[in-house]
Amino acid sequence: MIRLTHILPPGLQPEMATVSLTIDQRVRSRLRIQLDDGREAGLFLGRGCLLRGGDLIGNHEGMVVRVISAPERVSTVWSDDLTLLARAAYHLGNRHVPLQIENGWLRYAHDHVLDAMLAGMGLHVDVNDTVFEPEAGAYQQMSRGHSHAIS
Repeated sequence: MIRLTHILPPGLQPEMATVSLTIDQRVRSRLRIQLDDGREAGLFLGRGCLLRGGDLIGNHEGMVVRVISAPERVSTVWSDDLTLLARAAYHLGNRHVPLQIENGWLRYAHDHVLDAMLAGMGLHVDVNDTVFEPEAGAYQQMSRGHSHAIS
């Protein structure tokens, strides 16, 4: 099995393989995975790493694998009313829901109970399969070498 042990800086080497991972897989530091070409591999990364689509992971033997964010079932709410979106983000955050925040919309892992709550607030909820890149969180180390942790 291929052991992938560290995150590489962008542009270091050309990739040798790709791996498509959901957000639940991209937040795990120890995980058995299958590369997109079918080879078995294992993640052995430092705790607190969050892999993002486009990140490069590798090992000491020179293997380079590009991470692809796999599409997954998500709910997205759109609104021109930024106060309403802020309220929605508050209520989702109060439930510790991983949340992708963009200009004019919010996205979270699909949950029919949360969908109903937001619909009750007057928001339209779209459910589909797409890439999910939530905020890293205040204490979670980001993979690109910066951290939002409070010192």
